[in-house]
Amino acid sequence: MTKIEEVIRTAQREIGVCERPKSSNNVKYNTWYYRQEVWDGKNGGKYPWCMAFVQWVFNEAGCPLPYKTASCSALLDWYRKNKPASVQKTPAPGDIVIYRGHTGIFEKTGPDPAYMYVIEGNTAVGNDDNGGCVMRRYRKLSSAEAFIRAAEEEAASPASSSAAESGKRYQSLSELPSWARDEIGEIAASGAIKGRSGDLDLSEDMIRTLIIAKRMIEKRR
Repeated sequence: MTKIEEVIRTAQREIGVCERPKSSNNVKYNTWYYRQEVWDGKNGGKYPWCMAFVQWVFNEAGCPLPYKTASCSALLDWYRKNKPASVQKTPAPGDIVIYRGHTGIFEKTGPDPAYMYVIEGNTAVGNDDNGGCVMRRYRKLSSAEAFIRAAEEEAASPASSSAAESGKRYQSLSELPSWARDEIGEIAASGAIKGRSGDLDLSEDMIRTLIIAKRMIEKRR
């Protein structure tokens, strides 16, 4: 399974998740993003979570986004400045859909090619951008400001496949694949793995196992 397929499958599994209580923005994606439970209260609006949902999905799929932000416009600005080729006018499966003040993950084109299915966090029928649930929405393509092809570079490539088959071992954080660098850095900083920064000696299978174990431990806390 490619990273793009994993992103879509991860997003699909979350459909139906809602914040509790209603209008609180208290939801697991915010808890993951802020590393603590957050609460907006009855009339608050400090922690909208549509982008936190997107960030969470890509992280769970094994390809965390290179810029961590809860702002839709900030992510788009970062890609336009740093990875302009990833900003597209037409969508492909797994793309991040950027609306004005809202976001989601492109699943597929609708029966009418002028429409699309998008999996979005913090949405609802009648409240598109602050509805409190993860839903599959049917949107006009023209409602999107841009599409970010964030997972494309993370999909399995001939180079990465040959590296895995040849038993390549990574000795330093800078050599690690981009999807693993932050989490392996956290594991190394905690002292859970031994070795100097230039002597990690990790295979790709070892990297994936460490990250899976780290995420399981974090979920149990």
